[in-house]
Amino acid sequence: MCRLFAFKSVLQSQIHQSLVNADNAIAQQSLRHPDGWGVAYYVENSPHIIKSENKAIEDKIFQKVSGVVTSNTVLAHIRKATLGSKSILNTHPFQYGPWVFAHNGNIKNFKELKNDLLQLVSPNYRQFILGETDSEILFFIILSEINKNSQFTLSLEKSISKVLAITGDYEKNSHADNSNTFLSFILTNGKELFAFNGGKDLHYSTYKSRCPESNTCPYFNKTCENKASPNSPVNHLLISSEPLQGQNIWDKTLPGQLIVCQPNLVFNIIQMF
Repeated sequence: MCRLFAFKSVLQSQIHQSLVNADNAIAQQSLRHPDGWGVAYYVENSPHIIKSENKAIEDKIFQKVSGVVTSNTVLAHIRKATLGSKSILNTHPFQYGPWVFAHNGNIKNFKELKNDLLQLVSPNYRQFILGETDSEILFFIILSEINKNSQFTLSLEKSISKVLAITGDYEKNSHADNSNTFLSFILTNGKELFAFNGGKDLHYSTYKSRCPESNTCPYFNKTCENKASPNSPVNHLLISSEPLQGQNIWDKTLPGQLIVCQPNLVFNIIQMF
């Protein structure tokens, strides 16, 4: 399966450390997930996406992008193909307007269920589905619900419920055979950020054991080195399929949990399913 990584921070941050430098960084994980990569970052509330069907650790573009990109909101994906060929059109993240989406998972019996799932996509969105993956259809199902209801959390719940009504329940054992249905994803518009544990593991970090910039950072406060309370603001949020080595303290989400990070960086976890 694929690997997901995202962060949202009060400070514009460089992504190089998490994507390249850590011992188990996203680039290293591409040795086991060789079918493409993508990085989305926001500049003045607009998403910029760079992606390739090449293996990230061998891709000079990936090295350059991860070394120079600085943003408040970033989403990265390393692909191990389950559905769809090795193609730039099938490479995550997917983007429409301000929204960016990456999926770690698979829909069981997708070929048989594809037409039923497409019926959940608003007709005006179907023309923008360019690839072959279940992930891209899932993205536009979510966008279709968001277009009906601007309460994003409710839209996500409705989207997932409608998908599960067609596919059956998702697999909650992350280590089960990858042919099962898994719906873990990250979605952001640069302001809000959502991460759903749909069976494949998602970890998150809101604080560090010790912040090396504590004496110089103008935003440093007690939340930087202490666990966040529900519905409280944080200075940074990291999400990853696997905990990354370093000073960040990681927690693991449970299946069915949705991480929500609002524009003011108020952080919460909702047990959705």
